[in-house]
Order: sequence, then structure tokens, then C-alpha cells
Amino acid sequence: MIVLEYKLKGKEYQYKAIDDAIRTSQFIRNKALRYWMDHKGEKINQYTLNKYCAILAKEFPFAAELNSMARQSSSERAWSSIARFFDNCKKQVKGKKGYPKFKKNSRSVEYKTSGWKLDPKTKKHITFTDKKGIGRLKLVGSRDIYFYNPKDIKRVRLVRRADGYYAQFCVSVDVKIDSSLTKNMIGLDVGLNYFYSDSEGNQVENPRFYRKAEKQLNLANRKKSKKYVKSKKPQSNNYHKARMRYARKHLRVSRQRNEFAKKIAYCVIKSNDFVAYEDLNVKNMIKNRKLAKSISDAGWTIFRNWLEYFGMKYGKVTVAVPPQYTSQDCSNCGARIKKSLSTRTHKCTECGFLEDRDINAAKMILIKALRTVGHTGTYAWGDLPSWAIAYGLSSNGGSVNQESPAIPTSGG
Repeated sequence: MIVLEYKLKGKEYQYKAIDDAIRTSQFIRNKALRYWMDHKGEKINQYTLNKYCAILAKEFPFAAELNSMARQSSSERAWSSIARFFDNCKKQVKGKKGYPKFKKNSRSVEYKTSGWKLDPKTKKHITFTDKKGIGRLKLVGSRDIYFYNPKDIKRVRLVRRADGYYAQFCVSVDVKIDSSLTKNMIGLDVGLNYFYSDSEGNQVENPRFYRKAEKQLNLANRKKSKKYVKSKKPQSNNYHKARMRYARKHLRVSRQRNEFAKKIAYCVIKSNDFVAYEDLNVKNMIKNRKLAKSISDAGWTIFRNWLEYFGMKYGKVTVAVPPQYTSQDCSNCGARIKKSLSTRTHKCTECGFLEDRDINAAKMILIKALRTVGHTGTYAWGDLPSWAIAYGLSSNGGSVNQESPAIPTSGG
């Protein structure tokens, strides 16, 4: 499954119709979630919520205007959050289990195989045929979709972003590509000083996209705040314009981060047959208020998602190893040399081995990964690779020809 993304060009009334469809999709999802909450004693499943969509369509005229399969897709989003909560409870995940919450600001609506139609000749336009009145929209981007059969398009998702509206096509194709073996193995240690250090002694500079744009972001945020009115009256048009300018700057930073991680991950996978990295819990790491901004700016999770996706695509082995003591253990003799975070050089008191702290950690990561040879290719530290569960990987992509994995039945 790949996702092809195009920017949409239309008229103002069409954009308002898309907004109406998104609001309706959010309404149906929240109603399905409320139905599950009110009937906890009964056996509620995904099919029950799909049937409930038909009841909502009869009760609310605006819900009937949305395509029936789009309504089912909204209920599937609700069930996805419910199933995730049950799965976390079954696995006894520490901390909060992710109890389903109501959506307040949805930004997408998803159609299945009906409710839309591509231009049969040029495939440069898409027409939505439900009663929301979206109509015919122009697709701006590469012509990659021209090479795929419309029957292979399983979902079409309309996404609203700060810089406009986009259409994402989920195409059911085999993305696996045979590639020649390089006979290289590598361990990666991500960090803040360098984006990553590998076991070969190479280091990639951390681009720090947010840090570089922080001054402009703060300025735009102050301009937005000055136009905010602390009253019950609706905000002015100037406030909303300033808000969108601020959002576009943030969107640009996130796109830069994603494209950088994608490019680096592609190079790593194409150059090696075996890639090892740390199984970091970034969610817990950003609780450190002193390092949260820098960790978020580094984009380690995005990088890992792309590594695992390209590994699956090109038939390369990617292994995540526990991060415990990778910076403390000596990669030469295995002795544990404790050192603070400020100590950037590894010097073993047992064997006298001297190496950069991050490079030593990368070598130790590779050693640990090779010990888990029984798990290679199976993603030892999770039932699924992270690209298979991180549904929104492409939603922050910058290019309109964004190839990424997708699980159509899950939603945000």
C-alpha cells in the first residue's frame, strides 16, 4: 500500500463543502464513540458501528449527504481507537491506556471506493459525487497516479492543512523491490549533537530546523496574539490570517524535518543490508523539560519509521535493540564504564579503548543486534513495524508526490 498525495485546486465554495464533509465525518465518529460508551454491557464491534451509521443518516439530514462508505470510514476510525484501547489493556501497557476521546478539530475525511471519480482520460481531475457539493477539483502534482489502475485505489482522503487542501490516494500495490546486496552492516546511534553516528565512524549533522526557524515562529506568534480579542465576540479576519501564517511556518518546519529523515533513511538502507538502531521510547524522553524541544526537533521517530519502511521495501533487515547501557558499555571489551551525559569521549579503563561516545554506542548497538539473530527481520520489539501502525506518516509530508505506507482502516 502506498499513498500518493496531490494538492487540490478549486473554488471557495468547494473548500467550504470539504470543510462541511470533514465536520460531518467528525460528527459521525463522535456519535459512534458515544454509542459504544452508552452500550458497554452489550457486544459492540466494528460491524455494529457501521450499521449505526445508517441510523444516523436517517436521523440527521446533513449526515445523509455524506457518502455511505465515507460514513463507514468515520465509524471505523472510532472503532480503531476503541480496539487500540482494548489492545493496550490486554498487553498491560504501563501508564495511560489511551481511552478513546472525542475529536474536536478533525482535518480529514476519507472515502472508500465510491463517492468519487477520477477523470478517465487525463486523471488530472477528481469529482466527488455525494450530496456535499464538493464537485470537480483539479489535482496538482506529479502524474504518478496515471500508471495505476483506478480499481487499485482503495481509499481517497481529503486533508485540510494550513496551506490548502490535499487529496491522498491509497493505492494497493506491492512496493517490494529486489535490490543487490551490499554485504554491509551498520549500527546507528541517534543524538542531539549529531543526527546520528554510525558504527563506521561517520556522523551526520543535526539540521535543527525548528531552532533555526524559532525566531520567525515566535515573531509570528506574537503578531497573532496581538490580534486576539479576549471576549465572546468572533475573532477578526486579521487574527485568522495571522493564525494561518503562523501555522504555515510550523508546517514548513515539519515538512523539512520529514524530508530530511526520508532522504537520510533511504541512503542508509540502500548502502547496507543490516541496520541496527535503538528502540527508544521518545514519548517518555520528551518529559524531560530541558531536552524536550531538542528531542522533538530531532525527529527520531520519523527517521525510524522511514528506516523500517525502506527496509521492508528493499528487503533489508532492520533491528531495534534495547537502549540500556549502549552508551556505557565498551564496544571493544564489553566492560561497563559509567559516564555522565556531558562526557563525550569513551575511554575504557579496562582495555584502554578510546573512541567518540556516540560512535562507541553505535558499535555497541550493532553488537547487540547481531546477538538477536533469531529476531532479525521480525521487528523483535513490537508485533508490527512502526510504519505499519504510524498511520499519519504521510500527513506531514512536504512533497505532493509522497510515497509512504498506510493502513486504510485506521484513522486520525
